[in-house]
Amino acid sequence: MTSESLHPVSAPARRTVVQDNSSASGGGTAGGDSAAAGSDGTVLAKTADIPEGGGKVFADQGVVVTQPTAGTYKAFSSKCTHQGCAVKGIADGVITCPCHNSQFSATDGSVKKGPATQALAAAKITVDGDSIKLA
Repeated sequence: MTSESLHPVSAPARRTVVQDNSSASGGGTAGGDSAAAGSDGTVLAKTADIPEGGGKVFADQGVVVTQPTAGTYKAFSSKCTHQGCAVKGIADGVITCPCHNSQFSATDGSVKKGPATQALAAAKITVDGDSIKLA
């Protein structure tokens, strides 16, 4: 081996790399667009899209929206409090996690059946006309 292999090639300092990455992501239009959409309230669905007694999971937003009774809409984190799996099924007022069958109330996110021991975290939504928005 030559002495070249014993001397690493100089690379930019860590601070420079971190600084460059943060300024690139902060100034990009994608970051600006998503931030603006979040502050104005991203429209998740129409009220007609959420069945009474059921709901819908919005995986990209990490939220599950339910309609426990006619005209009442609730939202919770879609991340199961047991081991972090995404909840899937919502029927008959129950949100179910497919990994270990934990069940949560579609009304308040409380645990109906373990192994989960903590309720789903509430998420903020607003209903504006027939649109449900993430607050």
